[in-house]
Amino acid sequence: MIISERIFYIMEQKNISQLELSRRTGIATSNISDWKKKKTNPKADCLLSICDALDITPEQLLTGKGIDPEYKDTDMDYEVTRSDIKILKQIHSLGDEQYKRLLAYMKALKKLETMESIVEEQN
Repeated sequence: MIISERIFYIMEQKNISQLELSRRTGIATSNISDWKKKKTNPKADCLLSICDALDITPEQLLTGKGIDPEYKDTDMDYEVTRSDIKILKQIHSLGDEQYKRLLAYMKALKKLETMESIVEEQN
């Protein structure tokens, strides 16, 4: 089940119409309708308001845990938090060059961490 399908599943379970979701989130009804018709997902910057409107967590919306009958726990060792969603929003707002720099920075941090652990082991 993709995110938009999960949204409509929860809306049905909670008896919330597209108009009501639009009212609660400020998202245009045409956008909500497009998710259903075109089987597309909402933009990252809408996810928190959708979670609030449906009274669910970002993890539930993104993974289906606790709400999706098809959910299978894949032994994830992390949870998606509101902070994670905020970070994703920032990442989605980056230009191509900034995004490439961010990826390079993350790789460099990982290398540095590996090198530091090697030095610690030698001491």
